[in-house]
Amino acid sequence: MGLTLSDDARRYIALFDEQTEVPALDCVLDDPYDRVVFVVPAGTMGQAIGPGGEHVQRVESKIGRDVVVVEHADAPDDFVANALAPAAVYNVTLSGDDDTVAYAEVDSADRGVAIGKDGRRIDLARRLAARHFGIADVELA
Repeated sequence: MGLTLSDDARRYIALFDEQTEVPALDCVLDDPYDRVVFVVPAGTMGQAIGPGGEHVQRVESKIGRDVVVVEHADAPDDFVANALAPAAVYNVTLSGDDDTVAYAEVDSADRGVAIGKDGRRIDLARRLAARHFGIADVELA
């Protein structure tokens, strides 16, 4: 699935790569919440964040917006779980043919985390799942 990146997203990816030495796979400008979301290759999350969050803080100070980092996964169910992190996701089930829905089973204590303030976390998971895997919706089971 090909991703379309704006000029700003391309610039942010270059800056992110320069500051973290992790080549982001995707960048989404989440304007309603004044944040930039980077999708990084599987296994590079720790390097992208840096010790004590140092790399993310450096990128945030340079762009003047909050930064969210999501780890990519080859399987759509794993990707949805990563997009809902730091919530504890036990299982993600995909159903439907044309309009695939991902049902994420989340620890009851982490439902609020998975939803996020004003629904920000689950909205982001929905956007990223649609963008990377063509998933129509993400719901908490």
